[in-house]
Amino acid sequence: MPVPRPHTAMRKIREVLRLRFGEHLSLRAVAASLQLPLTTVTDHVKRAESAGLSWPLPEGIDDDALERRLFTMEPPAPSRPMPDWPSVDKELRKKGVTLMLLWLEYREIHPDGYAYSQFCVHYRNWHRRLDVVMRQHHRAGEKLFVDFPGIGIPIHDPDTFEVAFVAELFVAVLGASNYLFAEALPSQQLAHFIAGHVHAFEFFGGCPEIVVPDNLKSGVTRPHRYEPDVNATFQDMAAHYGVTVIPARSYKPRDKAKVESGVLLAERWIIARLRHHRFESLAAANAEIARLVTVLNDRPFKKLDGSRSSRFEEIDRPALRGLPAERYELATFKAAKVNIDYHVEFDRHYYSVPYVLVGEAVDLRVTASVVEVFSRGRRVASHVRSSPGGFTTDPAHMPESHRRHAQWTPSRVVAWAEATGPSTATLVGEVMARRPHPEQGFRSCLGIIRLGKRHGAGRLEAACARALSAHAYSYKSVESILKLGLDAKPLAGSEKTRSHPDHDNVRGADYYR
Repeated sequence: MPVPRPHTAMRKIREVLRLRFGEHLSLRAVAASLQLPLTTVTDHVKRAESAGLSWPLPEGIDDDALERRLFTMEPPAPSRPMPDWPSVDKELRKKGVTLMLLWLEYREIHPDGYAYSQFCVHYRNWHRRLDVVMRQHHRAGEKLFVDFPGIGIPIHDPDTFEVAFVAELFVAVLGASNYLFAEALPSQQLAHFIAGHVHAFEFFGGCPEIVVPDNLKSGVTRPHRYEPDVNATFQDMAAHYGVTVIPARSYKPRDKAKVESGVLLAERWIIARLRHHRFESLAAANAEIARLVTVLNDRPFKKLDGSRSSRFEEIDRPALRGLPAERYELATFKAAKVNIDYHVEFDRHYYSVPYVLVGEAVDLRVTASVVEVFSRGRRVASHVRSSPGGFTTDPAHMPESHRRHAQWTPSRVVAWAEATGPSTATLVGEVMARRPHPEQGFRSCLGIIRLGKRHGAGRLEAACARALSAHAYSYKSVESILKLGLDAKPLAGSEKTRSHPDHDNVRGADYYR
């Protein structure tokens, strides 16, 4: 039985299938986007084709089912004899020699060798690895290059007239037409970086095939020359708009030459022209930037006919993909573990998942309005996002007929607390009784019981007795009592009061009236 692949591996396999069958990218483009070896991408695609899979995947297929479909088949047949590519390349330099002729000669030696199409593919793959410099030609609607200049735009406080913050200029340039978009953002942080892309797509009226960012911290979590890790939120935004993210390689200036020229234009024709302006709001700065962007795009070329605007209308706009029906809503991702009360925590609020996932690792996708929980690529829960504090529980996630998890029941938790003392058991029972569902108190009860390991069973029992007398039924109350040492002080009303027997010589209060 093969070892199950981790979540990240299966997520990349899903991305391979989406880009290849859904977006119809070439194998090389898919490999470049996901920073995977071409042979790995080719193997995943072949396995999917053999399994009869395409994109979108059949409804309800999770990572386990997908892994079984792809990796329980017979291993692929051994590769065919590979030609001597250096000799092929040398022969091609001779006059009159073509790939077709060399392939015919190859098949005479190896009748079971590669077909002509695969012969050409393997040769181009080998030749691409040679360190050669070539002029880049960008197809219409193919690439959008994005970056930030190193110079910001000061935004002043209208009351003190001092600089409140320095806005960052987000610049996006289409590869074929050089059509430019620019917008001032509060910072380069992830939320603003994503907003810049969303506004750029809306400015262009469509989406390119590929977005090429520099290795910004907001877009690339781990810069690497060969295998950079793209931020999960950035990848989620790209999937929403159907685009592919291929970060520029480190120390490869030709990868981002287009945006570097666009950044230079923005510095000279936008930032430099605004150096004497005093903006008191980001909106005022963006209104002036939008005017200058229009002027820049409408300026005629010196050596070519037309302008950026005219070339955009002729070349890029017809090739751009349409915008989705809804604007992307910023999402953040977090790994979590399902607690014994079958809830996961985000921002100090607890959301339920199916009880069978207790103890399992899950992934959270959180927007401003929704919290979604995924287990091995399949969404298992969705809740309206709530403010910090409290529980959100879907009754469908609870065991039928209030059956508890096999190892954890309210009676077992109380029994465990009784080992410390009756006050501890009573307090634990009160904590669970005051929750809509007893399981929601498991977390607090376990915390109370574990305080005994740190402070001792005797101190914990005394602290629980004091908490009961104060009607403070919570973990934090017991923890505070122990920290302040209040468990050592006698409870109110527990001290013995002295009483005097009735006697004729004892004068009462009436005597002194």
